[in-house]
Amino acid sequence: MWELRSTIYHSQTENFVMTNREHREVFGTRLASFFALAILCAMLVAATPAAQAQTFTILPNFTGVPPDGANPYAGLTIDPAGNLYGTTRNGGAGNGMVYQLKHTNSGFVFRPLYVFEGGNDGAFPEDRLTIGPDGSFYGTTVDGGGAPPEGVGTVFNLKPPPAACKTALCPWFETVLLSFNQANGSEPHREVTFDQAGNLYGTVASGGQRDDGAVYELTPLNGGWTESTAYSFSGSDGLDPIAGVIFDNMGNLYSTTQLGGSCGYGTVFQLVPADGGWTESVLYSFAGGSDGGFPAAGLIFDPSGNLYGATTHGGTGSGGTVFELTPSNGSWIYSLVYSFSGPPKASCGPQGSLVMDGAGNLYGTTFCDGAHGFGSVFELTPSGGGWTYTALYDFTGARNGGYPYGSVVFDSNGNLYGTASIGGTGSDCDDGSLDGCGVVWEITP
Repeated sequence: MWELRSTIYHSQTENFVMTNREHREVFGTRLASFFALAILCAMLVAATPAAQAQTFTILPNFTGVPPDGANPYAGLTIDPAGNLYGTTRNGGAGNGMVYQLKHTNSGFVFRPLYVFEGGNDGAFPEDRLTIGPDGSFYGTTVDGGGAPPEGVGTVFNLKPPPAACKTALCPWFETVLLSFNQANGSEPHREVTFDQAGNLYGTVASGGQRDDGAVYELTPLNGGWTESTAYSFSGSDGLDPIAGVIFDNMGNLYSTTQLGGSCGYGTVFQLVPADGGWTESVLYSFAGGSDGGFPAAGLIFDPSGNLYGATTHGGTGSGGTVFELTPSNGSWIYSLVYSFSGPPKASCGPQGSLVMDGAGNLYGTTFCDGAHGFGSVFELTPSGGGWTYTALYDFTGARNGGYPYGSVVFDSNGNLYGTASIGGTGSDCDDGSLDGCGVVWEITP
């Protein structure tokens, strides 16, 4: 296994087909209680898909053999030098890891940066890393952080060693900024975000005053961090926030909740600073019809201040949607951008946030639709007042990967990178999967 650390990975275009298996369940037991309310909400209209195959490159195959990782749920983070960073939920010592793909003239060199022990340092990272104002990396784990009632997730900081590494195996240093304990929340699934003052924000799916989820804030103080709850959800205003948050130029926060709202299918919300706290507004409540439902992905802004996001469920194709919210006279107008095809109620749509390039094209991944039912990489191009869909790649679930959860990222040359949570040549996966331990992939223009 150790020779993997100094291996240069080159292109290996693969095309395999294998039998589909049940995709990972993404909702908790609270989901069922909302379907009674959902039948009161109206259904909307859908769109028509198109497809175009592309060639892509497999980077590392995760093997699950310690200390290698397994099952990269998160997307990737890229630094100014073109190096890629990510996390695997499993593998390492069994509790996940952080890794780097160092960019070289010949390709990428893979090496582990930190292996979680599963105790106070956290366990099972599912989010991509955030580069903080100090240039170091910040992230979350959905488990670990201490003994019960702690041990339900952490926010951590990861820094390189103070001296330059002289070997490929040179672990970074981790500091836990916050250990969740049910009272202050649990299950931080997505990446964290900084405001202009250096405060850190994120969401927890459970916790808050009513245990319906919350937005938390970490403020740097005397070399440490002070935690506070920015907002606690109550169901009608949203429930189960699992996406990260974003800021506008005025310092307002935006994100989605997976459940709740007037129809039970989730919301888009805004938090506005007010009197030392935050005031929440629901910008849109999903009806579960052609408008979509159960958004797991976060939001992005375009240069004009419009919001774009995605849902895992609904649409006339039943495979989730991409949507736009446009500000208008103090409110927001919903527009359907695209409706994916997929099994009814399977929540196969995008799990990760969208990415927009300089030309205004949108990119992302779907979890379990596509030509083979293992997800896809897609592009949406503005055209004639609408959008044209292109399937850049359809996963097959074998050596080329399957079930991508995370967002995609571009490098300075326009190459597109992402992860798939299963597939590849590995077989020692902590989740018991027989479908491989996951891959990192690249699509070139």
